[in-house]
Amino acid sequence: MAQNNLKKINILLADDHHLVRDGIKSLLLKYNDFNVVGESGNGVEAMEILKATEEPIDLVLADINMPEMNGLELCKQINEHHPKTKVIMLSMLDHEKYVSQALQAGAKGYLLKSVNEEELIFSIKQVMYNSFYVCAELAYKLLSKSLMGVRIGVSQNQQVKVDFSSREIEILELIADGYTNLEIAEKLFTSKRTVEGHRLQMISKTGVRNTAALIKYCLIQGVLKANLPD
Repeated sequence: MAQNNLKKINILLADDHHLVRDGIKSLLLKYNDFNVVGESGNGVEAMEILKATEEPIDLVLADINMPEMNGLELCKQINEHHPKTKVIMLSMLDHEKYVSQALQAGAKGYLLKSVNEEELIFSIKQVMYNSFYVCAELAYKLLSKSLMGVRIGVSQNQQVKVDFSSREIEILELIADGYTNLEIAEKLFTSKRTVEGHRLQMISKTGVRNTAALIKYCLIQGVLKANLPD
């Protein structure tokens, strides 16, 4: 019978929670593909293991929050001193800034600790095949946020230009110059209530939230001209 000559993936676990390391280790050892060669509670210990281990370590599964040296600094150190060793961040932190920081530090993957066994195994193999991997839950969250930003941007860029009457423009110009409703009414020989009605009507037309936003909108749309000092 032919012997399986496929090399196992040597993995180092770096997490300051002993129970977390035990759980990951017991999970990985169920598979013939993996060999857990070491465990550390912080980045300093992890670097010492990397230096001392004779057989090369292929992958480090590291938490971000660790004492003495955190996962991001550990990742930088690994990329500098052990460039052939890949790093996957395994964290509870799901904000995009941590994913960005991990990428900048040289990580090849980012997983939330809520991932299931199947995705953890898949991610390790993906990263070992020179692919970057972000867990599905986090990828979905980041994509949803990105698409929301696109929709907001499209909505803002596609605002329909509103037509104002000559009286509304007069009132707009006086509002922009800092006049109150009463002062505008006196200047235009009308009532304060009429001025306020025009103001509310313009806010309704443009769909903005308040008078300041109305002025900003009209400046952007060219309805009002900015009065700059000479």
